[in-house]
Amino acid sequence: MLGFGALTRKIFGTPNDRKVKSLRPLVAKINALEAEFAALSDEGIIEKTREFQRRVQEGGEALDAILPEAFANCREAAKRALGLRAFDVQLKGGIFLHQGNIAEMRTGEGKTLVATFPAYLNALTGKGVHVVTVNDYLAKRDADWMGKVYGQLGLTTGVVYPYQPDAEKRAAYRADITYATNNELGFDYLRDNMKGSIEEMAQRGHFFAIVDEVDSILVDEARTPLIISGPSQDRSDLYQKVNALIPQLNETHFKIDEKTRNVTYTEDGNEFIEQVLHQSGLLPEGQSLYDPESTTLVHHVNQALKAHKLFHRDQQYIVRDGEVMLIDEFTGRMMKGRRLSEGLHQAIEAKEGVAIQPENITLASVTFQNYFRLYEKLGGMTGTAATEAEEFMEIYGLGVVEVPTNRPVARIDDHDAVYRTAREKYEGVVKSIREAHEKGQPTLVGTTSIEKSEFLSGLLKEAGIPHSVLNARQHEQEAQIVADAGKLGAVTIATNMAGRGTDIKLGG
Repeated sequence: MLGFGALTRKIFGTPNDRKVKSLRPLVAKINALEAEFAALSDEGIIEKTREFQRRVQEGGEALDAILPEAFANCREAAKRALGLRAFDVQLKGGIFLHQGNIAEMRTGEGKTLVATFPAYLNALTGKGVHVVTVNDYLAKRDADWMGKVYGQLGLTTGVVYPYQPDAEKRAAYRADITYATNNELGFDYLRDNMKGSIEEMAQRGHFFAIVDEVDSILVDEARTPLIISGPSQDRSDLYQKVNALIPQLNETHFKIDEKTRNVTYTEDGNEFIEQVLHQSGLLPEGQSLYDPESTTLVHHVNQALKAHKLFHRDQQYIVRDGEVMLIDEFTGRMMKGRRLSEGLHQAIEAKEGVAIQPENITLASVTFQNYFRLYEKLGGMTGTAATEAEEFMEIYGLGVVEVPTNRPVARIDDHDAVYRTAREKYEGVVKSIREAHEKGQPTLVGTTSIEKSEFLSGLLKEAGIPHSVLNARQHEQEAQIVADAGKLGAVTIATNMAGRGTDIKLGG
């Protein structure tokens, strides 16, 4: 027998169902206009855009009033530019984004195309729209791909990337639709705030942003600070001397807190480190670690301990061409030019025996949470947002709507396989890969670090299974590796570089 709540849901549907159904009349209006817009010439589509711009910018017409016509125009442009006709569920996703919601859409439901509809509609204001991706590869890919649609509509597209010349960056931000990563947007905002005049600034305002993989950017990385820093005095000699002392410590001298990623000295550890600092001459006789004069030395000792116990080569960073380069834990990519603050990067350089760059001091800082709250309106897309719905509403005022799939999901999600030992696990992984490979089934194997991806690659070499590896070391070959990953019998081992937003096409 159904309970009252279950019976109510069965009759009236869930709140989410009602939200989705409420858009049926609006989608019907868009569909009713399809034949009219299909009859337009290419010039006619562009002229429609100019008409919409006049109605919005000069006539003060609301975007909601113009939405059916604008979406119909955008659908026709996508059909001509890409050969893709947006489904009704994709139109609904676009409407939810325009309304300032997060559209939760399953993998493969065409989120990239969905974003073009609200981006086009809101760009008619002339205020510019930012489409935010999780990495530079996706920003360029999506700008090139969807730029064809915007071009068909008579709008301009820009893409922002690291180390971009100032004039080119300003032009990218002045385009109707600008594609960029959350990192570049945040850093450009900080750089703009350090400029001497408005003319030198790159960004022209924060009107509307569509954030792809919104849970990663607005929740997982919400409190991650973006920092612009400048050099301070050189203390490379002290880093090297302190680094030489750390290997003398044993496990009774410190405690590691994996949850907070912190490490602290025990009482025995403090006594021991004070003793070796006296012996090395770094701490003058008669002076204690607890004396005010020891503050700088204690800071160096703490950072050296973190460098050795919390940061591991080929996991949190790699060493390339004599330089320590950080790996983004969310995207698996190298963060060229990014450095840890407060001497931690220098401590890692000392550990690795590479040239120690001068320590930096913070000149400007902002968190992603504070940056994205600058926008007048936000929309977001992801495959998993419902679990963070309360946080999205509380912090950003964003509702979450689950958009149904166009067709029933055919994918089979198996249960996790749990092994007693790591050795048995890897044997099972290799066995599964071999079986899929022999059937001609393309296989993508996800790993959590460069180290593990290369370990598994070694096992596959021993087993005689041809494969490709995609991690931060091979980032230049990323496009080709991804293009080949869906081919018959292909085996690709990847870190989370091949995670969010990566589109692997079956058949290659």
